[in-house]
Amino acid sequence: QVQLVESGGGLGQPGGSLRLSCAASGSGFSISSMGWYRQVPGKQRELVATIAHTRRTNYADSVKGRFTISRDNAKNTVYLQMNSLKPEDTAVYLCNAEVYLGSSIRARNYWGKGTQVTVSS
Repeated sequence: QVQLVESGGGLGQPGGSLRLSCAASGSGFSISSMGWYRQVPGKQRELVATIAHTRRTNYADSVKGRFTISRDNAKNTVYLQMNSLKPEDTAVYLCNAEVYLGSSIRARNYWGKGTQVTVSS
């Protein structure tokens, strides 16, 4: 089994910064893409950013130029640097990973439990 554990959420001020981390733990797995999504109560979960094993990145238009996703493949960890925070960034941020277990050729999707980010003065 693989577990994803997020950290780094909390309260940020408008215009400020926060950094999220998500570490994957377990054994006998390899990770393809990793990403961050966010969810607000009553709304659909939305993509924030993804990063491939090759480090190719993809961002939602709403965060382009403000957020940066990165990963450390040796540590199976993905990061999200959030700058120029806005109140509308307030959400639960969830980590996602496409994981290959053992010699399987089928990727499985794993999610973390999420970390709350609140942007308010």
